[in-house]
Amino acid sequence: MGGGDSTTDGTTTIRYAPYIEAHHEAFLNDTASYVASSIHDNPYKGFDGFEVDEGFFGAGYVLASYPSLYDIFGKFVAGLDVEALWNQIANESIYGAVINSKVNAESTILNDELDETLLPKFQIGMRDMNAVMTSSYVMGKALMLDTVTKQVSKISADLQMKMLDITEDRWKSHLAWNQNVATNFTNIVKAYFAAKSAMENLNYNLMAKDAVWPLTVLDFEKANLGALQGAMTSNNHTTTSGGDNTAQWIGVGLSAIALIAMM
Repeated sequence: MGGGDSTTDGTTTIRYAPYIEAHHEAFLNDTASYVASSIHDNPYKGFDGFEVDEGFFGAGYVLASYPSLYDIFGKFVAGLDVEALWNQIANESIYGAVINSKVNAESTILNDELDETLLPKFQIGMRDMNAVMTSSYVMGKALMLDTVTKQVSKISADLQMKMLDITEDRWKSHLAWNQNVATNFTNIVKAYFAAKSAMENLNYNLMAKDAVWPLTVLDFEKANLGALQGAMTSNNHTTTSGGDNTAQWIGVGLSAIALIAMM
């Protein structure tokens, strides 16, 4: 195994043990048949690639169809007037139509009770005392009207104080919502560019593999052709007269076993 023959023209032919050469020849024949059947059986053939824009935005839309990141940030965060937002929410909550309707309803109920129950009783009492034309009648009626007015004002003030906390909560929620819009839009843009970069790399890699597939198959055949390179060893052993060559032949045997395992 690993012997060499020299010719007169300086060419050296390396030969191996016959059984190794026979196995290698059969191995190369099998390799040639596999290559012949696989070179036209390209697993990457017909690959069209994936379009990120269509999957991300829908058919017919591209990134330019949507607002820019700076535009979204300017509208929802940078250009936001928090004081104007507070005044808007306060006017809608504290002085809105719902509060006014509630105060008017309570005022109507109190005035109806005054006109239908309290004033008639007061007038009858003052008439029985023959005091209808006195200042006491005028002062008493004015006190009842003043009480109704104060009750309506108290109801209005209580409602507005309760709505003040709701106004603050709405104001904070609106600010948080604006920030979340800008943040989520930023994350969408980042995800889009990350996905687009990854898919373009994948598409180009698969197209490249499709183009070099015949050469890729031949790379394996090339490796198989050079399989015996690791099994070369010299058969020129220097021994003394009557010496023992056991160690040398054990090394040769191990090399042959290694070659067969690799093949």
